[in-house]
Amino acid sequence: MSKKILTVDDSKMVRMIVTSTFLPFDCVIVGAADGAEGVEVALKEKPDLIFLDITMPVLNGIETLAKIRATPEIAAIPVVMLTAESDGQRLGMADQLKVSGYIAKPFKGEQLIALTKKIIPLAPKPPEPKKP
Repeated sequence: MSKKILTVDDSKMVRMIVTSTFLPFDCVIVGAADGAEGVEVALKEKPDLIFLDITMPVLNGIETLAKIRATPEIAAIPVVMLTAESDGQRLGMADQLKVSGYIAKPFKGEQLIALTKKIIPLAPKPPEPKKP
């Protein structure tokens, strides 16, 4: 069964990189450009995993994570923070909100895949059915 991954990042490029990284796997990638949209998409799509940028407009990553954890329908979804920051206070707040992991920007696709496999099972994309 396909896994669903939500990427919440104000950078369209980051969302595209995440999407292309998971092309070989049986998963669906959905995206959101800011924290408020991310919470809405999470409620609608109920992803298996969320990649969440820390620095974004509207709601930053910590505020978004707090909203996710305070919303019963999505509170248990694992969240991985994508960050270019080394702000210990913000990262400490993320830890208190039960973040599942961190990936430092810039990142490699292999890092995303390795951490994802520790959190949710990833299967290869099934082969396309042969046309008669």
